[in-house]
Amino acid sequence: MSADQHDETLAAFRASIDNIDAALVHLLAERFKITKAVGRYKREADLAPADPGREEMQLARLRTLAEQSGLDPVFTEKFIKFVVAEVINHHQRIAEGEQL
Repeated sequence: MSADQHDETLAAFRASIDNIDAALVHLLAERFKITKAVGRYKREADLAPADPGREEMQLARLRTLAEQSGLDPVFTEKFIKFVVAEVINHHQRIAEGEQL
């Protein structure tokens, strides 16, 4: 394989990665729009910002989904815990009256 073919192959891989990264950002933006609405609902309904039972159920479901998809479940759990921690932070801030 020539250097030019190698560079074209790498460029194609990178273009795909860039598209996937863009999709991930858009999906996360949508997810956080919804979770902020949940935070506002929880404030109005006087519910706690965190729901440990729901979080555990989600972690178990997503670990299984990761395994079925060939994704490292440990990585998946770390990622989801990071996202959930940010969601809880938003819910706490909303509960305190901050506009997000």
